[in-house]
Parts: sequence; C-alpha cells; structure tokens
Amino acid sequence: MVVACEMEGGRRMISLKAEDLKDFTRRLFIGDTFDGWLVREAAIVTFNTFTVDGRIRSGYYSEEEREAGQMEELSFWKALRPFCFSLIRGKRLPESFRITLQAASEQLRGFLSDAGLEVDAEQVGGLYLHIRYENGELRCVSGLSLRIFTLDKQIEQEWDKAVKGYFRKNRIPFTEES
Repeated sequence: MVVACEMEGGRRMISLKAEDLKDFTRRLFIGDTFDGWLVREAAIVTFNTFTVDGRIRSGYYSEEEREAGQMEELSFWKALRPFCFSLIRGKRLPESFRITLQAASEQLRGFLSDAGLEVDAEQVGGLYLHIRYENGELRCVSGLSLRIFTLDKQIEQEWDKAVKGYFRKNRIPFTEES
C-alpha cells in the first residue's frame, strides 16, 4: 500500500512547491542532490511518454555485483538520472514528468533513529518523495507506506519534517501548500 496524499482520517501529507524551477530541475537532473534516493517509478512526457520502472530485474546482476554495488530492489536515482536527463534536454521543455523517489534502506534506518521513533524498519514499506512537474510548476509531495496499521501519526509528521529539513539543508527554496 503506497500512501501518497491522503492518510487515514483525512490528513494530507505535505505538498511543497519549488520556488525556483530551473534550480530544482538542475539539481534533480544534473546535480547529485537526489542521487542517494531509490527510484520507484518515473514518467516523462515529451514527444512520447517514457515510463521507467525502478525495480532491478532479478538475475540481471550476479549476487556479487549486487553486493559490490550496494544494490537494493530498486535502482538509485544516480544510475537512472543520465537516462532521464537525456529525455528532457533540448530546446523544448517536457510537457510533464513525475518521479517517485523512495528512501534507501540506510536513509530509512537513519530517519527512524534521528526521529527517535520506536518503529522497526521492517514495518515501514517505504518513505517517498513524489516529484511532479506540469503546467510550468513543480511540486513535491511526501508519502509513506506502512506494513502495519496504527492510529499514531507521529511517523507521518516526522517524515514531513524530515522532507522539509532535506530541502532546507540542500538550500532548495519551497513554499508549503495546503
């Protein structure tokens, strides 16, 4: 179950509007700001719609290659970024794109520890950052999935704070939308 916008009880995850579109897209497609994130999926619309499934196909890499490359179930943005950039570069802007990034295992464990949450990492299906560009605007929406049911919203609140903190730490200007 991937929770993108609505949580139980009608609580919305945060939506951040990038204030500087050019800077954000430069960081996303050229810089290394998001390289440590995993890619769940991406769709880029130019003259065609290009869709990327971030799951690494089993059997493509040997176990030794997977361990040496510290590979998870999903590809890191660093590996897919050049391909995605090749789809958008040129004289024309893309019509739209959406990219769902997921925190890597190490990021997830660090987040739980830093936030002081008493949640086992195995109970968290994923911590997400949904990036969406359309109509000349770019928005990022936090999201998460849990493998357990809980009425406690602390993990969602802490993830929202962590996403805003990540943007501030990387000096990405944003406006929080309701």
